[in-house]
Amino acid sequence: MSDLVKEFNEYRERMNGAITQDNNKILKRIFNLDTNAFTAGALDKKTKELLGLVASTVLRCDDCVKYHLEESYKAGLSKEEVVEALSIATLVGGTIVIPHLRRAYEYWDAVEQHAKAE
Repeated sequence: MSDLVKEFNEYRERMNGAITQDNNKILKRIFNLDTNAFTAGALDKKTKELLGLVASTVLRCDDCVKYHLEESYKAGLSKEEVVEALSIATLVGGTIVIPHLRRAYEYWDAVEQHAKAE
């Protein structure tokens, strides 16, 4: 069985490297802004990850959903907390996000399995 988490992270790292290697100032600033936006501030990291997860689900960005699921797990969020956030995303986004919800469930399970294997 393939390791969805490892494959996703390797692809993301490889392609982010290719993008930043082009040394485009605008793209580098966007990447930097994204990184800094999710550090703790007035809102803690857990809350920001849940916000990112909900927005990503509503916008139907599977890569973003995967990223925020993994970061949510690393931040110590429980499956119950993540599922509650995903339920809000489904309510706001409507039934069109259900396929993304399915993939989110699958990826959360993969994140848990990947963490146990390490």
